[in-house]
Amino acid sequence: MPFASLPRPAPAAAAEDPPLSAKARFLARPEAYAHRPSRVGVIETTLSFVFLAGPRVYKLKKPLVSSVFDFSTLEKREADCRAEAALNARLAEGVYLGVVPLTRGPGGLAIGGEGETVDWLVAMRRLPANRMLDRVIRAGRVTRGEIATLGERLAAFYARAQRPRVDPAHYPARFARQISEARMLLAEPVVADARAPFAAALGRFEARLAADRPLLEARALEGALVDGHGDLRPEHVCLTDPIAIFDCLEFSDALRIVDPLDEIAYLALECRRLGAPAVGPAVEAAVAERLGDDAPPRLVALYTAARALLRARQCLAHLLPRRKRRARAWRPLTRTYLSIAEEALADT
Repeated sequence: MPFASLPRPAPAAAAEDPPLSAKARFLARPEAYAHRPSRVGVIETTLSFVFLAGPRVYKLKKPLVSSVFDFSTLEKREADCRAEAALNARLAEGVYLGVVPLTRGPGGLAIGGEGETVDWLVAMRRLPANRMLDRVIRAGRVTRGEIATLGERLAAFYARAQRPRVDPAHYPARFARQISEARMLLAEPVVADARAPFAAALGRFEARLAADRPLLEARALEGALVDGHGDLRPEHVCLTDPIAIFDCLEFSDALRIVDPLDEIAYLALECRRLGAPAVGPAVEAAVAERLGDDAPPRLVALYTAARALLRARQCLAHLLPRRKRRARAWRPLTRTYLSIAEEALADT
């Protein structure tokens, strides 16, 4: 059974003119930009190409579709670009500069030209790479003051965030769907060596989810869920002044509706994996104090296990034939996440 939630090329992508490859080649050239950077760095992610052009960054989305997003047409990519710029303004003020067209005229492709629009770009101010939280942690330079400021920044964000109404019965179901998707992935032959430990961890999480269902329903019933960031990882936090938290999950309103303690558990998980276990508890304490939220540790442990299992699943997905790369890195990382999940489930 194929793993249905993975992004796949949109049926119409092959007919696009010019093709994605031509757009990417153009945007990788310094002469494509009016400010003429000396060089252009290119980062390819699962969903996009990111072009580092001197003091500016431009993002080009791939024409992909999945069970949770649809970038299949020019119009849909424009809408997503505009949503990305607007939503990220909440925690990265002044970083997202807007959306510009990629056009084609008599002279060829141009950024913001007057010809036919052939795609859309998210334009950003470039942030200092050496101040990204993941790099600061790896360098052993993160300070208590920076952690405290990050906690205050997130606490203020969650305090003013929109709080959509969520059916209490639907909230636990979100976690149950994650289990189902993970089990679909385990049917793939390439993950055979991880099948037994991952299946065992999923079974324990499923039992814990059933036991803690009232806790999750209570969070929804109390209005604790917010329209949050959706992908709160250290590589999306830049320790500038003010701290910029960028690259939120813009393509799914439903997946962005989260418990703040769930997002903090995700950040804590990744900071711990990088060697900074103190970050998570400090940020969690700041958020809990600001929100007046004394959620039980058992709930935070459940969130931690859910995030660790999600990350393990994402690691294994990179081994699939259509995505296979860096197998030597993904397998040990999968084991790390499974170990953290098991620990979280055993602690409370």
